Amino acid sequence: MLLLFFLVATPIVSMAQTQAANNQIMGEVRFSPAGKVEKVSGVWVDGEYVGFVGELKNEKKVLLLPGEHIISIRQSGYTQLDDKIVVEPGKVQTLSVKMDRDPRVVYSSVTSEVKLEVTPDRAAVFLDNAYVGHVHEFGGVGRAMLVSPGKHRIKIELVGYNTYETEIDLLPKQKTEIKTDLVKGSISDAGPLIKQSQ
Repeated sequence: MLLLFFLVATPIVSMAQTQAANNQIMGEVRFSPAGKVEKVSGVWVDGEYVGFVGELKNEKKVLLLPGEHIISIRQSGYTQLDDKIVVEPGKVQTLSVKMDRDPRVVYSSVTSEVKLEVTPDRAAVFLDNAYVGHVHEFGGVGRAMLVSPGKHRIKIELVGYNTYETEIDLLPKQKTEIKTDLVKGSISDAGPLIKQSQ
């Protein structure tokens, strides 16, 4: 009986795998990062954040409808990479990702610290409208966002969730923690818990 089940089930599994591999509608985009900076760089497809380079594979792979698409890759302190690609049905294309330092970026010698505890931790983080990384990079032991003292606007967003925004005003060497869960779907009144310490 078990042998019969195996013989019947094997062709079904094999057929499903073949159909997935021979997807004739969507095209796949893969990323080949040059190093660590590139692996944590954010990816936008047609203006929508989809995740960071290092995670966009396997179940989070990027499948797109055929046609032209704009792929943007961003990282704090580096110049933005923009690439117009043409996706073809059933085809896989790989984009090489090499980020170049932005010579216009100046870092403050005195900093304050912002820790994030946000779910989901793959959401994009913006400081004063500039992409700085994803949540996971700024939370947990030994990880935080270093920013110059003063007023800053923090925005956290991920497709499928409501965007979270807040303003902070930091003193030199002040430590701040932002905790929230992004809410799926439409607008919600759920407020975050913000802890500031001096």
